[in-house]
Amino acid sequence: MPASPALPETLPAPAGHRREILRLAVPAFGALIAEPLFLLADSAIVGHLGVAQLAGVGLASAVLHTAVGLTVFLAYSTTPAVARAIGHGQLPKALAAGRDGVWLALVLGTVLAGAGLLAAEPLLDLMGARGAVRGFAVDYLRWSMPGLVAMLLIFAGTGVLRGLQDTRTPLAVAAAGFTLNIVLNLILVYGCHWSVTGSAVGTSIAQWAMALVYVVIVQRNAGRHDVSLLPDWRGIRAMTKVGSWLMLRTLSLRIAILATVVVVTAQGSVNLAAHQLAMTIFTFLAFALDALAIAAQALIGKELGAAHADKARGLTRTMTRWGLGFGVLTGVLLAAAAPWAGALFTSDAEVGASLTLALWVLAAGQPIAGYVFVLDGVLIGAGDARYLAIAGVVNLAVYLPLLLAVRLSGADGSAGLLWLWTAFSLGYMPARAITLGLRARTDRWMVLGAH
Repeated sequence: MPASPALPETLPAPAGHRREILRLAVPAFGALIAEPLFLLADSAIVGHLGVAQLAGVGLASAVLHTAVGLTVFLAYSTTPAVARAIGHGQLPKALAAGRDGVWLALVLGTVLAGAGLLAAEPLLDLMGARGAVRGFAVDYLRWSMPGLVAMLLIFAGTGVLRGLQDTRTPLAVAAAGFTLNIVLNLILVYGCHWSVTGSAVGTSIAQWAMALVYVVIVQRNAGRHDVSLLPDWRGIRAMTKVGSWLMLRTLSLRIAILATVVVVTAQGSVNLAAHQLAMTIFTFLAFALDALAIAAQALIGKELGAAHADKARGLTRTMTRWGLGFGVLTGVLLAAAAPWAGALFTSDAEVGASLTLALWVLAAGQPIAGYVFVLDGVLIGAGDARYLAIAGVVNLAVYLPLLLAVRLSGADGSAGLLWLWTAFSLGYMPARAITLGLRARTDRWMVLGAH
């Protein structure tokens, strides 16, 4: 278990923007890719069981990560709240905010896990699951529910440490969790012959191990600074208010992804399996690009808390340029790897061919994604949750007609998946870029972040 990080009463300022960003972004990169690495590992292990198993996990993952995605505000609201308190020089207040985030995660996780156990079959029926695919999807979703509580605790704990300008500890926890996840999944899926159930159980155990580390770290730091471990319900309500806007923002994102899954499900199990792989790779790259967004959340929150608006603006310009550049780099690498990517996850030739086309489209949209994720992090760090929520609804209104056009076109096979990913990467993501870019050009978000 990593040692609980010692917290100074004040945090020294790094020499310049680049060093400051890299200090947080580099370790954050490793920690962020842990969850998509879980998915990539699960997909690789399950993919060699068969197309039905892979498609079932794809459907279940879409539902599961909708629930997880809606509660990511636990990290996104905790990080700026803690960072702003640090900017004000109020460490006990920062730790109290983190403690409240952990309590909120425990309550929400328990409620959602119970609901998921009861509603697994109806939800998957709504997603269009049928036959063997449905059976595997139900098994994976139900056995993933224990890990849902742990994931929410991980969100809150990670948010606390990011707000304290510590991204190294989450990296250590994520690396250990990923290693444990791989070992457990191989043993349970192939050694115990538990099929997709083994994958879900192995991942849940690894997630709980990570969650317990964060709980211990938060508890120890609170004890060092005489911060009560009992929740402050006023603090929880304040976090919930910000979280409700962030939840609406995330809900719009998840509806977009779920609607995409509904359209691809109608194209058949081959396209559904290929889409699951493409979306897993997109998620992996998104989390990689999100390393800058996490640095933005922590740094922007701290600088605006300290009333350093000019520094916040300078950090935003630097990180935006880096986001675009990193997007170009990942796009080039993905385009080059696309023809061979399918062989890593499946032996089915049709799935591999469809996946290649989807990945080429995804590669073309990576610079846009890099820009989007950085500005998203900047506005979250500034506490501009209401605008993000409204913009999310606008973006969804742009995307749904594009999806409807793909569905009504009747395109299937590789062409169907190509048009679907064109709508997502070159339609939905540019809409997000425009709404975020227009906001970032104003000073309103900096005024909000200073309070």
